[in-house]
Amino acid sequence: MSPTRCVRLDELAQGSRGIVQRLVGGGAFTSRLAALGVTKGVRIEVLQNRRHGPLLVLARETRLALGRGEAQKILVEALPDERPDSR
Repeated sequence: MSPTRCVRLDELAQGSRGIVQRLVGGGAFTSRLAALGVTKGVRIEVLQNRRHGPLLVLARETRLALGRGEAQKILVEALPDERPDSR
């Protein structure tokens, strides 16, 4: 089994999905994200990432706006593109 490669949430493109692997921050940061439903193992989808300003994400069927600094502290395992073939 190969080791999981984690990327920062802000590195994912719009439409990409991932699974939260780690939150890199202090207690207040991790508590805030837990209150929003972002915890280890949660599936997260990037709805908007314009490479500057906040990211809009979907986690636990809730849309969240995360500051870029916050998104940089969320490490995710990127999931492969799951869209069905357009045949």
